Amino acid sequence: MQIQRTYNPINLLIYAFLLVMLFFTMTPIIFMITASMMTKNQILRMPFNWIPESLNWINFKRAIVGLDENYIFLRNILNSLIVSVTVAITTVLLGSLTGYGLAKFRFRGRNAIFIMIMATMMIPFEAIMIPLYMVVMKLRIQNTYVGLILPFLVSAFGIFQMRQYLSTFPTEFLDAARVDGMSELGIYWRIVLPNAKPVIATLSILAFRSQWDNLLWPLLVSQRDKMKTIPQYITAFAAERNTDEGAMMAAALIASIPMFVLFMSLTKYFIGGSAVYESRKG
Repeated sequence: MQIQRTYNPINLLIYAFLLVMLFFTMTPIIFMITASMMTKNQILRMPFNWIPESLNWINFKRAIVGLDENYIFLRNILNSLIVSVTVAITTVLLGSLTGYGLAKFRFRGRNAIFIMIMATMMIPFEAIMIPLYMVVMKLRIQNTYVGLILPFLVSAFGIFQMRQYLSTFPTEFLDAARVDGMSELGIYWRIVLPNAKPVIATLSILAFRSQWDNLLWPLLVSQRDKMKTIPQYITAFAAERNTDEGAMMAAALIASIPMFVLFMSLTKYFIGGSAVYESRKG
């Protein structure tokens, strides 16, 4: 018996739209990969040839060695890793603690506190950037990891996301743990966190990416080459009189690897957990 397949025109339109979006999303990435193996003349040639004439691996050497041949690129990668990993960890821990308290504990003023936290999301960073910089100057923590990390230790969005997710967590499990004599900290550490892997993975990726790509704040507080981050290093190529586009693309490609590895390693948690979250809501 032969089964005839029927195609829904709406589904075909959706697939076509997704393919178009995939094309526009992947084009800059493909350009970065191919341009990182080209010479300057090949990159600037119009129309652009997407296939390199030869693999110009010297771009990666120039990217790592640096404009001044001091290998500062490796130190800048380390700085970005320290800042991004620290902010991701504190965002998850502080956000989950606050979100757990707002979701599962009833006390006077709980909703008011939550609304005040959400109100801070309406304030753009540019509005508080100068006051934060003045605080950093007064504390004399410019050109330090503390100065780079301190303003981003906790995220209002992280609190919101953890609170919304934990609101769907069955309270019966928590009550059973309390009956067994488990402390509130033990409940949080042994029950809440292990069952919040999807939202933790999402928060970790978002927090890491926000700091890995952050350029504005490091430009203010990091003037020494040894304390600069990856975005500052890459923009240094564009600031040169004779821009080395090949080395700049190679540096950008190398800098994208940690973000790609983190995303691929945590993908299964937040994709697999989205169905769980939706089923709890239903």
